[in-house]
Amino acid sequence: MRILLPKGEQQKFIEKIISKITIIKAAKICDLSERTIRDWRREKFLMDKSAMLKLCKKAEVSVPINFKEENDFWYVYKGSKNGKSLGTVACIKKYGFVGGDPKCRKEKWYKWWNKEGKYQKNGCIKDPFPIKIPHFSKSLAEFVGIMLGDGGITLNQISISTNSIADRKYGYFVKKLIKKLFQVNAKIYFIDSHTVMIISVSRKRLVEFCNKKLGLHIGNKLKQGLNIPSWIRNNPEFEKSCIRGLIDTDGSIFNEIHNVKGKKYSYKRLNFTSASPDLIKSVFNILEKNGLSPKLKNSRCVNIENREKIEKYFKIIGTSNPKHLKRYYN
Repeated sequence: MRILLPKGEQQKFIEKIISKITIIKAAKICDLSERTIRDWRREKFLMDKSAMLKLCKKAEVSVPINFKEENDFWYVYKGSKNGKSLGTVACIKKYGFVGGDPKCRKEKWYKWWNKEGKYQKNGCIKDPFPIKIPHFSKSLAEFVGIMLGDGGITLNQISISTNSIADRKYGYFVKKLIKKLFQVNAKIYFIDSHTVMIISVSRKRLVEFCNKKLGLHIGNKLKQGLNIPSWIRNNPEFEKSCIRGLIDTDGSIFNEIHNVKGKKYSYKRLNFTSASPDLIKSVFNILEKNGLSPKLKNSRCVNIENREKIEKYFKIIGTSNPKHLKRYYN
């Protein structure tokens, strides 16, 4: 079951949990990735009920009293309210969720696939669809930065998740970039209730290329050592493009406010945050190499705090995300 809380309450709940136990511990308790916990904190997705109860018990936090329970397939019913999926809803009411427990079904499928499915060569399992194989380039390095930031890779799919309101224009830029690089059409999905925009491509060949050629990990990025691949770090121009992709996804522009003797002072800051110490170090070194005077706030955060240096960042690194320029000049 999924938990539906009033807007803002799920974020407060997760922040209360991680104030007592770390995100890493929370992820281990729920047997989930750290990214999932962060997505819950950002209210990208509804939180799992069993996971919530485990976290409450471990962190000794009270269970929220103002939540509603939603079925794991809540989105089917949501669609039916708009006249969609009515046949699916009728089928569910009559027969239940066809196929039984989804988790059990997936476990059985993976067991079959690893034992015999992937070795079969017949009409049921077709050859993977082809993609264009691009050469190393600045555009490809920017794509890698995007994937290191907001991307994820499974056995058969790559996806990038972003904010459907603030980053909508950027999401369409990512779709065009994928088309330019690989000659495939990415699909875009919206989860309006959580302001999420997902750009995805289901191509096994693309997954293999990203993993074997580009150095991107399948599955949990952090557990496998998240960092900028060596082919990018060996080329200064590729480094800049990769940094652009990283900060366009996991970076932000904000105003830092200080009160001095009753007067408020506002300072522009450019921030990049990651749970990977190796990635933080690489980003810091590249920014420093380019004369941008970065500051390490902690093991998870790099800032550029000088306004002239932020201007220089936009000149030599640039951005493909209109949101950053809008926030900087407003």
